[in-house]
Amino acid sequence: MSNASTPITDLPNIGPTVARRLAAVGIRTRDDLDRVGPAQAWKRMHAREPGTTLPVCYYLYSLQGALLGCHWNELPPGEKERLVKEAKG
Repeated sequence: MSNASTPITDLPNIGPTVARRLAAVGIRTRDDLDRVGPAQAWKRMHAREPGTTLPVCYYLYSLQGALLGCHWNELPPGEKERLVKEAKG
């Protein structure tokens, strides 16, 4: 179980590369990610590294799964669609 101050590296779906990219945009804890939201976090990472491909399944869905405590592939299709619209909008 995680709490607000849980380091981002302790959340599911967050490996070293994702954690490094999140830290680079000021997201270091679960609370940071919750406050910013997965779509905005993805946008920030994408803006910071515009030439880098940040696949939605590995990044956007993983961030939402991290907040919910589940693997990104367990998110319902409707949730995935909502996230993509929010991130691309």
